[in-house]
Amino acid sequence: MSNVKALPLLESTPPEVVAPCCPPLAERPFTAEEAETTARMFKALGDPVRLRLFSLVASHEGGEACVCDISDVGVSQPTVSHHLKKLREAGLLTSERRGTWVYYRVEPSVMAALGSLLTPKT
Repeated sequence: MSNVKALPLLESTPPEVVAPCCPPLAERPFTAEEAETTARMFKALGDPVRLRLFSLVASHEGGEACVCDISDVGVSQPTVSHHLKKLREAGLLTSERRGTWVYYRVEPSVMAALGSLLTPKT
């Protein structure tokens, strides 16, 4: 079992009441825990294939995508599965099995947290 923790903003809280895991970068210095959480998220997005998969899911019609719709990213199917697993472990994607296919979704709270994190100080 992996010792990677999901982002706190996804831990069994409905998206409409979720607060971002960390304050905007310009608001105040991060605590050590906030820095680790944010680094885990950016590390997952730091790979071009993962960033492309995340973008494919986020921009897919209906806000979710079947793995069968997003697996053509220039790498093998096992590699796609590996990258999707890393995105899930970082708390950036959720997944649901429906029959033989797995559907991926970016939770609205994740998009809000990413936007809030990078919002400049006003």
